[in-house]
Amino acid sequence: MSVTRITVKGERPYDVVVGTGIAGELPGMLGPGVRTVAVIHPAGLPGLARPACAALEEAGYHVVPLPVPDGEQAKTIEVAAGLWSELGRHGVTRSDAIVGVGGGATTDLAGFVAATWLRGVRVALVPTTLLAMVDAAVGGKTGINTPEGKNLVGAFHPPVGVLCDLAALETVPREDYVAGLAEIIKGGFIADPEILRLIESDPAGAVTPHGAHTRELIERKIRVKAEVVGADLRESGLREILNYGHTLGHAIERAEDYRIRHGEAVAIGLVYAAELARLDGRAGRDLVDRTRSILESVGLPTTYRRDAWPAVREHMRVDKKARGATLRFVVLDGIAKASRLENPPEELLEAAYREVAR
Repeated sequence: MSVTRITVKGERPYDVVVGTGIAGELPGMLGPGVRTVAVIHPAGLPGLARPACAALEEAGYHVVPLPVPDGEQAKTIEVAAGLWSELGRHGVTRSDAIVGVGGGATTDLAGFVAATWLRGVRVALVPTTLLAMVDAAVGGKTGINTPEGKNLVGAFHPPVGVLCDLAALETVPREDYVAGLAEIIKGGFIADPEILRLIESDPAGAVTPHGAHTRELIERKIRVKAEVVGADLRESGLREILNYGHTLGHAIERAEDYRIRHGEAVAIGLVYAAELARLDGRAGRDLVDRTRSILESVGLPTTYRRDAWPAVREHMRVDKKARGATLRFVVLDGIAKASRLENPPEELLEAAYREVAR
């Protein structure tokens, strides 16, 4: 199958490579001087790392597999510290590399460990879920969680390359695959309306890796993110649009102690953001209706518990997008017309939440 290369520009450009059966592309991403490669992967899914490890070993690298807990349980300072110890024990130097294989939590963790080990070593990412391919692994943002919130500790550390082998999607559980669609849909609302049209034309196909538009949807969303982060790595301006739906979404994740999928929380957050825009007079009811319709057509949630408002409001207060005491939301004035809503009144926040909780 053909290989697509999407370049993420900026001070340290790299390619996101998309295709099927392309593990052999991985060694070429690492660059010169690498002898040891530490491969961080979920302990519960060792098979995910086999193609990457095999390709690296065949290329002559000394490969050190480092299993970590599955999912968000990996994104803790304790797990990161354990990995630092392993890197030291195996003699990983500044000229060596780390490879992160797995879902978004694993690639976030691998990136953070690479950013902090010896003040920064090369990292290549091999996302194996839809969410990680179209969002978490692209962009250079790394992070771990704390009891106070998600991704509050992290660093900007662009990878040397991202390898999206579509064959990995064959083993992704349907619920996780559908959750990944939330980030694709977000990309349609903030920048590429063709994404929305493709999903609306075939929602049944959108929920499977075998859909007629699957690869196009994935590549379109990667291009959206590549264009944004290439222009604004450190979230000083344009990149904030990628947070659409995430202020409430992250708060819900924290309220659920990360037992809810990221994409499911973001889907609810997209509806909340649309309601904020409507109630603030920036957008019409049609934005809310279309948001609900497209999310529900692929099986994503659009409502949340009414009694959870005090908890999610408190978690929004410590959201990393806040500036001082100012709470900031990305909202839409229309499709692909993102803007910022700063410090909205409490009654507006509550009114929008009532619409989500109805």
